[in-house]
Amino acid sequence: MIEVARLYRMDNGSHLKAFADVIIGSILIKGVRVATGRNENLYVSMPKAQGKDGKWYDTMKILDDELKNELQEVVLAAYQV
Repeated sequence: MIEVARLYRMDNGSHLKAFADVIIGSILIKGVRVATGRNENLYVSMPKAQGKDGKWYDTMKILDDELKNELQEVVLAAYQV
C-alpha cells in the first residue's frame, strides 16, 4: 500500500539525511524527511511549511497510528538500502 517513489539523500553532515516522495494509494506525498534525533536514531517526519510567524508546521498529518508506523518502516527501509 505504501511505496517510496523517490529518495534524495543529503550528504551535508547535518541531522537531515534524506527527503522522500511517498505514494499511499493514489496520493503522492512530497518532502517526507528522514533525520537523526538526539540519540542518533533515525526517524521520519512529515513535510513542513513555514508560517508567517516564522514557526514550522506540518503540511499533512497521518491520523492512523498503524499507517504512520508502516510509513516510517517503509521509508527507513528504503533509506537503509
